[in-house]
Amino acid sequence: MSGRTKVRGSIGAAAIVMAGAGPALAADDPAVLKDLTAVIALQGQPCGQVVTATKQGENDYAVACKDGSKYRVFVNPDGRVVVQKQ
Repeated sequence: MSGRTKVRGSIGAAAIVMAGAGPALAADDPAVLKDLTAVIALQGQPCGQVVTATKQGENDYAVACKDGSKYRVFVNPDGRVVVQKQ
């Protein structure tokens, strides 16, 4: 498997994890924060570690990182994970 395929697979896996997080888990659940940290890193964005996440909708989070960066992490209509700097 090439590096590019691994990244795509990891992003897809992260999207599935985000979808499974659902309303039963608080956005500040350590597992959700860890998953969001991984998604941001896989997208090549600086963060270090996600410290807070506010769920804005299904598969849509407002995220604050330890380094002060803020992002919106969501799944677009095409099913792709998007990390948007705020």
